[in-house]
Order: sequence, then C-alpha cells, then structure tokens
Amino acid sequence: MKVYLEKQRFNQPLVIVGLSIAFIVIGFSTMKEWETIAQNSFTEKIGTLSGLLIIILVSLLFLNLNLKTRIDEKGIYYQYKPLHFSFRLITWESISKCYIRNYNGISEYGGWGIKFSFRKNSGRAFTTKGNIGLQIELKDGRKILIGTQKKEELQRVINTYQHKITSNEA
Repeated sequence: MKVYLEKQRFNQPLVIVGLSIAFIVIGFSTMKEWETIAQNSFTEKIGTLSGLLIIILVSLLFLNLNLKTRIDEKGIYYQYKPLHFSFRLITWESISKCYIRNYNGISEYGGWGIKFSFRKNSGRAFTTKGNIGLQIELKDGRKILIGTQKKEELQRVINTYQHKITSNEA
C-alpha cells in the first residue's frame, strides 16, 4: 500500500512581509497616539486598539493555516486547518478523472486559499501557493483542485491508484 502525505503552509515571504508591515504601521500609530487614546473612554480605547487586534488575529490565522493531503487505497483526503476540523475524503469510486495540471491562482480562482471559481467549469480549489495542483473530476460533475509542491511524488502515487478510477467507470 502506497501512501502519499503532504503538508503546505502560507509561508511565502510576501505574506510574512505584508503582515509584518501592517503590524508595524498600526503598532507605531497606536503608540504615537497612546496619550490621546489613554484619555478616552474604555469603548473608545477598544475601538482604537481593534486594528491592532485584527492584525494579530489575522497573523495567527496565517501562521496556523495549513493544507494537508493524504492519498491511500481508499481515496484522496484533504484538510485545510483550522477551517476543516477533520479530513475530507474523496473515494476512488466517486472520481471520474484525476490528473496533475498547471493552474493560474489569480485568473482561475481569484487567489490562493479555499476558493470557488468564477468560471463555471473550474470548481473549488484548496491551495496555499504555486501553480501546480491535482485536478479531481467527480462523477457527479463537480471539480476540486488541490495544490501541491510535490508534483513528481504525487504523480507516482496517482499512477499507482489510477486503476481504481478506471475500473469503477461504467
């Protein structure tokens, strides 16, 4: 039994730099105005500090976001933590076609993350970065794209289980 595992994170330098700059700008502006803020009522203080709180929460979300993919004899599992609490399973029996392809995150899905396509035929995408993904076409017509950073290893595993897809077509 061949098992494929992959874990991807939002660790691109541009994301880290962008969040850091936002935190620094809001942090400095809050510190600069602290004497004025300190004289305000409690609700006004909370309102002023909410920008800093939002940046901290968004940063924590990006630090914890990760896409896990597992492929074994039962099917293809994916989980986008912390938004999915458990793995989602796509069984081999429900797949009509499965292949690796290049995609354009911006033009096809409007970016990376959990996305729904603006085009009718693209379906959903679960990505973190890059432009290579596992395209899954289900027998009910839905399409799911799962991003990957391990194209060759993923292709070997898909080749191993390809017979489970073709043997179920009727």
